[in-house]
Amino acid sequence: MNIKTRPVEYKDGKTTCIGYLAWDDNRADPLPCVLVNHAWGGLDGFAMDRAVQMAALGYVGFALDNYGDGALPETMEDKAAMMNPLKEDREALLKRLKAGYKAAANLDEVDETHMAAIGYCFGGLCTLDMARAGLDLHAAISFHGLLDAPEGLPKKKCKASVLVCHGWDDPMATPDMLKSFGEEMAEKNCDWQVHAYGNVVHGFTNPQAADKKNGIVYDALAQQRSTNAMLDLLSEKFALHGTDAA
Repeated sequence: MNIKTRPVEYKDGKTTCIGYLAWDDNRADPLPCVLVNHAWGGLDGFAMDRAVQMAALGYVGFALDNYGDGALPETMEDKAAMMNPLKEDREALLKRLKAGYKAAANLDEVDETHMAAIGYCFGGLCTLDMARAGLDLHAAISFHGLLDAPEGLPKKKCKASVLVCHGWDDPMATPDMLKSFGEEMAEKNCDWQVHAYGNVVHGFTNPQAADKKNGIVYDALAQQRSTNAMLDLLSEKFALHGTDAA
């Protein structure tokens, strides 16, 4: 295995986005791609590490730059200032997500017929919006994601198998919100599942999360369980890649 990485520029209108590609250079043929949607801190080391993890698993990892220009806000105020306009304008957010999806699909390393997406926090919302929009994804996996559905956008058939890994005590997505999300998925007749972890709050996959006051705390067991759930679904969806049955 020879994991390599490189930045990949792509455009959303006049905005230049700088994605992060990771792949095994020993693999000659195009491979399934897992898109990584970053949390509210932008395309940071955590998101890059997830892309490398996907490459190590035998896929291509491509971390999207959903803020554009490689922006990495540092303070909570700056992060909110970057995230909230996109969260409030889901049409603009979807346009940004589609630009990243198309950029990945056009890469030589990627088999554009076998793509999935994962995301964390704000990135979980991004991943779910990609599924809601009917993008051609085999799987859409959210970790402690924001769950509220966009308003006013056309309803599309959900092609992706959706997995939500969620802390039951997450203050940013309450049990009532989780119930509403399940009702949304059932109404759309999606293939969906929710894994809710008891006594777990927001940010449970991030070892740096230690903000008990705001309910953002790492949980090693929930992190491992959610990773296992992700690996199971990706394996299920990509198991036949490269065979006649695919």
